[in-house]
Amino acid sequence: MDETPEAQAKIPELTIALERALVRALMTEYRNANASFFGEALRPPVLELSLSLAYLGRWHAVTRTLEISRPLVLSQSWTSVVEVLKHEMAHQYAHEILGARDETSHGPAFQHICERLGIDARASGVPLSGPTGDEDRLVARIAKLLALAESPNQHEAEAAMAAAQRLMLKHNLDAVAQPGRAERYEHRNLGAPTGRLSEHERLLAMILGRYFFVEVIWIPVYRPLDGKRGSVLEICGTHANVAMAEYVHAFLSRTASDLWAAHKRDTHERANRDRRTFLAGVMTGFADKLATQSKAHVSQGLVWVKDGDLHDFYRRRHPHVRSVRYSGNTRNEAYARGREQGQRIVLNKPVSTSAESRGRLLPSRGER
Repeated sequence: MDETPEAQAKIPELTIALERALVRALMTEYRNANASFFGEALRPPVLELSLSLAYLGRWHAVTRTLEISRPLVLSQSWTSVVEVLKHEMAHQYAHEILGARDETSHGPAFQHICERLGIDARASGVPLSGPTGDEDRLVARIAKLLALAESPNQHEAEAAMAAAQRLMLKHNLDAVAQPGRAERYEHRNLGAPTGRLSEHERLLAMILGRYFFVEVIWIPVYRPLDGKRGSVLEICGTHANVAMAEYVHAFLSRTASDLWAAHKRDTHERANRDRRTFLAGVMTGFADKLATQSKAHVSQGLVWVKDGDLHDFYRRRHPHVRSVRYSGNTRNEAYARGREQGQRIVLNKPVSTSAESRGRLLPSRGER
């Protein structure tokens, strides 16, 4: 975290009511993690918000105090805060349950519990993985193919998009087939936390999980600045697959909104009454397109089987997963129009390999 005075000045202030609500939310996360990961073996400590920018969290064994940095809470995602909280709880577990009092704070007992529970064991920094050289090269190759999909020739654009998906498929098939492989997985949140999940958001998550080699889950989060809860989409996978899925999420979200705006202009519609229905149609149409493409891959002998190691990583992060059913939007003319538009979408912008521009698109060839 940035420790400069300028960074400190940018940290927003909370009212007393929001501060108290934040502490309650952190304690709720503590209790949930204690039940899900530590078998309720931990005795709740004193939970304290600190003003320090020098560390993200600390476990004080003598006073039984667990500190979380207030700047962390107010400047990073809630899932990052929970990761830091779990990290400090692992310190508490190593000390109070495993009795590791003669080791360094990040000694064997702490490392063991983090490995077993899928907790980030690094001593500092918001949990974040990084790419390997092979993954960066893969993302670069996919970027070039998607740049070709900018072609005004519909057939060429479709072929380039299909080639990018086929390249990803072959890469993942080869990776799973390698004996003794040691894949590095990471997790990332996509989009802003939302209070109500719409059908098109759920459909987009389904597209990522079914066709882009990542595990997906909607997880509850807390929004400290307004004292409200919501949900955010988390994806898990290798760096290359997470980067591609993040790009697809951003591309489809923006493209679907643009298509709705064009639909309103064409139909002279002023209200947004059918917006969610139209967007659900767009996502369904694009899913139809990917399903057809997937059948072509099967005919070529390219059949994807879920990555068992990735699923193990996912289940360590989320040991208690609950599935729910939901009802979709009305299937009206707006849905049919959206579905038709979705079937015409071509992924046609390259993804960025730069950490600074994560989730954004590279400029088109004419802008470089």
